[in-house]
Amino acid sequence: MAFIHPWLLWALPLALLPLLLDRSHSKHYSWVSLLPPDPLSRTIGFLLKVLAVISIVFIILGLAGPHSLEQQVERTGIGAQIGLVLDRSASMDDPFAGDKDGNVGETKSVAAARIMTKFVQSRQNDMMGLITFSNSAMYVLPLTENKEAILSAIQATAGNSLFQTNIGGGLTSAVELFKDMPDSGSRVIILISDGAGRVSDMVQQKLRDWLQRYNIGLYWIVLRQPGGITIFDPKYTASGYDGPMPTEVLLYQFFQTLRTPFSAYEAADPKSLEAAIADINSKEKKPIQYLEKIPGHDYTNVCYWVAFVMIALLLAVKYLEIHTWRSA
Repeated sequence: MAFIHPWLLWALPLALLPLLLDRSHSKHYSWVSLLPPDPLSRTIGFLLKVLAVISIVFIILGLAGPHSLEQQVERTGIGAQIGLVLDRSASMDDPFAGDKDGNVGETKSVAAARIMTKFVQSRQNDMMGLITFSNSAMYVLPLTENKEAILSAIQATAGNSLFQTNIGGGLTSAVELFKDMPDSGSRVIILISDGAGRVSDMVQQKLRDWLQRYNIGLYWIVLRQPGGITIFDPKYTASGYDGPMPTEVLLYQFFQTLRTPFSAYEAADPKSLEAAIADINSKEKKPIQYLEKIPGHDYTNVCYWVAFVMIALLLAVKYLEIHTWRSA
């Protein structure tokens, strides 16, 4: 049990006043010795004082705001621990799709936020965190099962973007989300970007080790420019290719060396992006252990109701009361 205003509990000794003070309407008479003793009346009088004590106690408790503590209950559900890593480089403000008349459609950042919102809404027992990156990583949200917080964080990524693409910083920050979190049984990072910066050898080795240590799989969704290169082009793996290797292909080849599960997708428009997210959604539905937070119960109204009943009884007895006689 806890209290919102525990300092009000110092007023509880005031509840003893009905026991210490005499009733103001008691009468004094010169001599009442001939009257027989009346233990029933004395008992009833004492019980009325007890009712007054109880009413004061519960009024003070109600003002203090009593409530039970939050509890965590382990549940088994279907889902995963998911770290979302969203590109916030300036190119994410480019139109993602347009119609055949040349009208501009959604920007990549807006389309990604919209589709990820649907993804989150369709999930049940996930814990999700969010990292964004441009020239550096930005820690947005830790792993949480609070859907409202997750959706709000995703919607906040649809604004103006910044320059540069530091994917290495975004991924290493995403791994940090899982460090102090018990493994639920299914852990993945979903990386959404429209390009790839160079990742140093030191960062590559760190990512390879960390992803294995924390048992984290990786999904990479490449938002490909119309007419741009494809990371799946076989010419980049051919032994005779001697041209400059695109950064996207270099990153893809590094991801293939990971010691944990990895899958890559390419999306040239919102529809293909939605298809990629749907495929990930179907794969990441595994039994997981998670903690459900059960909020504490507020007992303020209960206290006020008890005090109300006690006061109502006192008022009811008031009309049946006979004045007390005492000898002077």
